[in-house]
Formats: sequence, structure tokens, C-alpha cells
Amino acid sequence: MNMDAAIWLLIGLAVAAANAPFVSSRLLLVGPRSAGAKSPRWHMLELLLLYGVVGVIGRLFEAQVGQVASQGWAFYVITGCLFLTFAAPGFVYHYLWKRLARG
Repeated sequence: MNMDAAIWLLIGLAVAAANAPFVSSRLLLVGPRSAGAKSPRWHMLELLLLYGVVGVIGRLFEAQVGQVASQGWAFYVITGCLFLTFAAPGFVYHYLWKRLARG
């Protein structure tokens, strides 16, 4: 896989993973369906775990294409903020749009 394809695949995967906790009513995306709505704590835990999964996949892509570069704390802060930005549509859908439609 070339570098361009790996980058676009990783960005698409990150967008899908960031929005998945807000769209799915299952715990950790594969567990049993929750009886009511999932709490915001579950959403945050799922976001954190999916951020780690996407990060590991990105690291594997980087190792496949070339040499893996070491990263400092700033890299993780920036990519975490980008991941939260990718999660904005799911957050708006789940917490704002659905409640507005109900009320």
C-alpha cells in the first residue's frame, strides 16, 4: 500500500471510529445493548479506547511504509484534539439533535 492510500484510509478510519460510540447503543461497540442510553462516561471511555486502536493501526501503517518516528507528548495532544474534532458530528447527533427532535 502506498503512503497516500494509507493516510486516507487512516483518516477515514479515524472519522468512523470517533463517531461510532455516539451512533451505537452497544457497550464498547460489541457488547450487549444497554437498556437505556449509554452514559457520557461510556462514550468517553469508548472514545479513548478507539483513539488507542486508531493510533496502533497508524503505527502499523508507518512501520509498513518506512521507519517509525518517535513521538513526544505534543503529538498525542494534537492527535487527541483532532480525534475529538472528528467526533463532533456524532456528539451533535446524539446529544443535541436527537434531544431537540424529542423535545
